[in-house]
Amino acid sequence: MNTSSLVSIADLSKEQILRLLKQARYFEENPNQRILEGRVVATLFFEPSTRTRLSFETAVNRLGGRVIGFSDASTTSSSKGETLKDTIIMVSNYVDLIIMRHYLEGAARYATEVTATPIINAGDGANQHPSQTMLDLYSIYKTQGRLDNLTITLVGDLKYGRTVHSLLMAMRHFNPTFRFVACDELRMPKEYKEFCDKNGIKYTEHTDFSEDVINSSDIIYMTRVQRERFTDIMEYERVKDLYNLHNSMLDNSRENLRILHPLPRVNEINPDVDDNPKAYYFQQAKNGLYARQALICNALGIDVPLYEKPFNE
Repeated sequence: MNTSSLVSIADLSKEQILRLLKQARYFEENPNQRILEGRVVATLFFEPSTRTRLSFETAVNRLGGRVIGFSDASTTSSSKGETLKDTIIMVSNYVDLIIMRHYLEGAARYATEVTATPIINAGDGANQHPSQTMLDLYSIYKTQGRLDNLTITLVGDLKYGRTVHSLLMAMRHFNPTFRFVACDELRMPKEYKEFCDKNGIKYTEHTDFSEDVINSSDIIYMTRVQRERFTDIMEYERVKDLYNLHNSMLDNSRENLRILHPLPRVNEINPDVDDNPKAYYFQQAKNGLYARQALICNALGIDVPLYEKPFNE
């Protein structure tokens, strides 16, 4: 595996995470650069994406690089039966970096085993989504002024939600307290609760998205119940609308509370929340550009200045 690849957020140490956040801050202040001049990046999206793909491609373009790739696997040779191995090796002949989303868990890890070209995992099934986690961490740091000792409530699809799995793993460095709010069918998988136990991460489980849970949270991270992960459509219909956030539910919440969501949303956040200053999901998506600029440069071994000033300066 190329050591510059990013498959899981667990691949990054606390020091590397903090360094990337400072680099993301630099790119927020200086988004347009020419530091990827002459570099070609492939975006291989075997699974649909809007924000992730567009923010990665915008990141490359704003840094002066070129993008090739696809957003629909049905238009590629994989629809003819070409193996993932052959696709990765072939594309590696043309590019300096591969950014890949795939519907199979472990696909990104496998890709790193068949090529020396660095790989960034843009989501593999219900497993990991490390670039989303970096923009989530950046959003938390921007809005809270710190990452340490926060109470973070994860709501909705905790079984299939790769974004919450990655965030959970990243926060092991920062002494969080988690609330897992989900129905029995979508509760946090056993392996991630074991990860919490092993790493001393405090958590409680809830089926009720209660006032007490909301009012004692620093971050509420809403998730969409993902229809595409369900083999039983009746099960999806039964659980899809169990957790909905309305503006009135935030009346007694903490002033510092921010609402995050990896998007797209369906019904889990009512539009009446959008104008509340505690709603941060659209700004969160914008932060993806800066976080992904930092990740791209890190994968390509390009030095980036560290922006050290606090966000209030």
